[in-house]
Amino acid sequence: MSTIGPESVELSQDDLKSLVAAELERTRRRSAALTDAVDDDDLVEQHSPLMSPLVWDLAHVGSQEELWLVRDVGGRPALRPDIDDLYDAFQHSRCDRPELPLLGPRESREYIATVRDKAQDVLHHVSLEGRRLVDQAFAFGMIVQHEQQHDETMLATHQLRRGDPVLHAPDPPPTARAPSSHEEVLVPAGTFTMGTSTEPWALDNERPAHPVHVADFFIDAHPVTNADFFRFIDSGGYREPRWWTEEGWRHREHARLSAPLFWRRDGDTWLRRRFGRIEPVPPEEPVLHVSFHEAQAYANWAGKRLPTEPEWEKAARFDPATGRSMRYPWGDDEPGPERANLGQRHLRPAAVGAYAAGQAPSGARQLIGDVWEWTASDFAPYPGFEAFPYPEYSQVFFGTAQKVLRGGSFGTDPAACRATFRNWDFPIRRQIFAGFRCARTPSREELD
Repeated sequence: MSTIGPESVELSQDDLKSLVAAELERTRRRSAALTDAVDDDDLVEQHSPLMSPLVWDLAHVGSQEELWLVRDVGGRPALRPDIDDLYDAFQHSRCDRPELPLLGPRESREYIATVRDKAQDVLHHVSLEGRRLVDQAFAFGMIVQHEQQHDETMLATHQLRRGDPVLHAPDPPPTARAPSSHEEVLVPAGTFTMGTSTEPWALDNERPAHPVHVADFFIDAHPVTNADFFRFIDSGGYREPRWWTEEGWRHREHARLSAPLFWRRDGDTWLRRRFGRIEPVPPEEPVLHVSFHEAQAYANWAGKRLPTEPEWEKAARFDPATGRSMRYPWGDDEPGPERANLGQRHLRPAAVGAYAAGQAPSGARQLIGDVWEWTASDFAPYPGFEAFPYPEYSQVFFGTAQKVLRGGSFGTDPAACRATFRNWDFPIRRQIFAGFRCARTPSREELD
């Protein structure tokens, strides 16, 4: 696997096209694995009103590929203009999609295969320069990332489905040491470069690069663990309104929250359901499937807070030795199995303290992969933001309704994960692979 980065400007057109073709095929293999793992009845079933049937996601990635690569980039005739509305995510909510006259499993597979043949032919003939949409293969990278994002969505749907396990993967590597749950790192005050203007496949909400001054702060050296969260629950954290915001407490009562999603207590043991398996909750793993409201309540209980988005990014990519913001916590090199838990290589987060090779200069670990991390920030544009290539990717979501998540999860592909990548969701969402780490403002004495 080879992701595209700023160094790709040195690639020849042929080499860049070969890289893009490989990324398209690698991504499609993942989509096929996620949909071939179940039968046709399972593909058309809606496993939760929060999610689309798997068959919708499958045809949707083909529809987007047709719109952008075949029609726009390639200037080719429309293949299936009759289904454009069916697979427009803005026209139909997820809960309503099972009632639509969707393509069936066989039709969906035939459709996306036909689209892919056309898209590969477009790639063969098009020049990857001279037009913003195609410069450095941007449109192709956008489609790779779009399909990988839907693959992670389909993985979340697999977690919601009932039945025997159908997905299998080895466990992540063990940690060399179990760090203290109270381990923090101090990130000194100063200005750093947030966002990017050079990453070829960066999406509009990651742009442009701009200076941001951040005051001194402490941030947890690793995500909050299940063991940490056990203590929050046992201390009455879900029963005490004082730890929650008014909005969070209203939701906790309405949804009757008492533990992370997929957890249940069996005597003195917490169990969880994970892709069809019932197992004890591993205390050393980052807590998973918690909402922003739960994360915020825990942080209040712990005497801390959630990091802001600039704090998270500075901790993740700023190198004080060079004064430079890097692509990843470890530098500019691509993610690999020794650095981060990404790409559905494993079907669970790794224990905290793993991936020493992925440590940031700040001293924080596991900032990329394992679990998406809630931040305190609303999803907002950067100064100088420009919607590209369409407002519906980011612009329509800006505002106070969505909270930003950073870092990616074990289900996020490296093509759709970098230290500038921004995810967002409603603060009540729990089916996503989200956890968090805490931050706090130092006292004057701690800085003296």
